[in-house]
Amino acid sequence: MIKFLDLQQINKRFETEFQQKFQQFLNSGHYILGTEVETFETDFANYCGTKFCLGTSNGLDALTLIFKAYLELGILKPGDQVMLPANTFFASVLSVIHSGLHPIFIEPERDTFNISVKDIEKQLTPHVKAIMVVHLYGQLANMEVINQLAEKHKLLVIEDAAQAHGAVFNSEFKIQDSELINQKAGNLGHAAAFSFYPSKNLGALGDGGAITTNDIVLFETIKKLRNYGSDKKYEYQLKGFNNRLDEVQAMFLNVKLKYLDADNEKRQTIAKRYLSDISTNKIALPFYDGSKNHVFHLFVVTVKDRENFVSYLKKQDIETLIHYPIPPHKQKALVSFNHLSLPVTENIHETVVSLPMSPVMTEQEVSKVIKAINSY
Repeated sequence: MIKFLDLQQINKRFETEFQQKFQQFLNSGHYILGTEVETFETDFANYCGTKFCLGTSNGLDALTLIFKAYLELGILKPGDQVMLPANTFFASVLSVIHSGLHPIFIEPERDTFNISVKDIEKQLTPHVKAIMVVHLYGQLANMEVINQLAEKHKLLVIEDAAQAHGAVFNSEFKIQDSELINQKAGNLGHAAAFSFYPSKNLGALGDGGAITTNDIVLFETIKKLRNYGSDKKYEYQLKGFNNRLDEVQAMFLNVKLKYLDADNEKRQTIAKRYLSDISTNKIALPFYDGSKNHVFHLFVVTVKDRENFVSYLKKQDIETLIHYPIPPHKQKALVSFNHLSLPVTENIHETVVSLPMSPVMTEQEVSKVIKAINSY
């Protein structure tokens, strides 16, 4: 069986380092917001190219803390509208709603699956105060145009970079004097949220998240909010939360961050093989310009008869997943949005299939997937 994602094999590579680190952690006697979290925050900020990073309990909390901080600062107000792609993971929507803000669902581009700039422009009103950009499946959205649009209309740009660790703004195909050239996900807007859920390109061995920003005022506000609203023990400036990154998970992330770029390159290599060697016209392959702006957290194809395709690959001992079967606006939890008609989003959710993709896949496994699909 070719697993969709073999987490055991991915993490087995780091077992010796994990054990050494864990022994150091046990000997330290410091288990909350210690040196491992501090080290990770420094190193991940440097990796993303930002001035600041704050470790959080998970990706949802990271997004929510960003919005809560902007509300505390008066930059956002309850009921303000936030645009976000309609085909995103449910957590993106929850962060907006839990913050007392109102989501505006924007259709994606069919080729990249990312938020459509044309649809953003079409739905802009004075009530919209922020755009949440989701770099879905690991591919950067059209940040140059989105940032220009946001600056023109004085909008915040929040990156949901939960699937795009290490993705680099594509300088080869863009205007060369762009300020974004060679900048990574996490440094392409006003603030960004990451998830380190175990299946991510940079995954912990449990839940974890982070926020990156260059805004010191936002940074200081979030730093308090994630720790009960305090920057000094037993003194509380804000009504905060307990959303800290666990010291143990930071320890694992410190080990794995060194290997992230190499793992992303392996994913890109596999993606290039899929794109060059899959020849059947029964499935549609994703758009990829060959640059580092896509780190292939997922390799997502579309197929009309999805159930039959998935069943066929299962019989070939190839595991697939569907990201995601039901769009957010059709979920029971969002009944007040169920009436919306978003045909591009709905078609995507009905036809997408994620193929096996991981840095520990062998060439033989990749070849088997390609052969099976070409015989479909």
